[in-house]
Amino acid sequence: MDFLRPARWEEALAAKAEHLTAVPIAGGTDVMVEINFDHRRPEYLLDLNRIGELGEWEVGEDTVRLGASVPYTRIMEHLRAELPGLALASHTVASPQIRNRGGVGGNLGTASPAGDAHPALLAAGAEVEVESVRGSRRIPIDEFYTGVKRNALAPDELIRAIHIKKADGPQQYSKVGTRNAMVIAVCAFGLALHPETRTIRTGIGSAAPTPIRAQAAEEFLNAALDEGGFWDNGKIITPSVAKQFADLCAAACNPIDDVRGTASYRRHAVGVMARRTLTWTWESYRGTEPTAFRKGSAA
Repeated sequence: MDFLRPARWEEALAAKAEHLTAVPIAGGTDVMVEINFDHRRPEYLLDLNRIGELGEWEVGEDTVRLGASVPYTRIMEHLRAELPGLALASHTVASPQIRNRGGVGGNLGTASPAGDAHPALLAAGAEVEVESVRGSRRIPIDEFYTGVKRNALAPDELIRAIHIKKADGPQQYSKVGTRNAMVIAVCAFGLALHPETRTIRTGIGSAAPTPIRAQAAEEFLNAALDEGGFWDNGKIITPSVAKQFADLCAAACNPIDDVRGTASYRRHAVGVMARRTLTWTWESYRGTEPTAFRKGSAA
């Protein structure tokens, strides 16, 4: 196994173009596990740790440009107001040591359906900035996941940054796991209210071959909120609406049975999380959310 260690972004792109099978590594929290268990033996490792810009972020007027290697800890500490859903998801990532090393770019590169960041990115409507020696492009998050642990990157492309709109409304994240630290999600759910467009978006993890949105549930809830005048009158969402939304979220799942949980349990848990996160976000929108910090968990 050869180890490539570029010092600048342009050198990294050139190395990737020359060695298309090179596996990028920054935090190493996914790649090193596969190597250590001999599940993967790449010919080349492309170390991106010397490229400082990947660990930086920029808060603009409307969006946050998040470098691919910004650690989860930094998101929690510095971007909670701008990216509340992603900050909540970051809290659930493994242990403090992993949160200090891992970043969103690694989650996207691995494209595991169990990646903690995916539901929050889907709910927020992120875009993934990728680049090669041929140029750069942005991939909408809805188009990024193409299959089980597969993404829309071309063989010569690297993830440079993630562009995420600053929250214009409440966001929530919920995750089910067997224990709080060092856990892979049994399933996860993200929800974001977008009052400016009067829409909601969802994100579901570890309950289908890829991270997904519950689009039928979104369409139902968007119509119900609009028809009932909820955005203006601030009324409590009725239990029947919340239940229908939860049922549609559960129906959007296409899970499997594995050692972490059954398919039926995952569907049930997603429905529970959908109902709870909807309650939490709407309470916040109405200005009645308790001041205590919510981590967002479901059983």
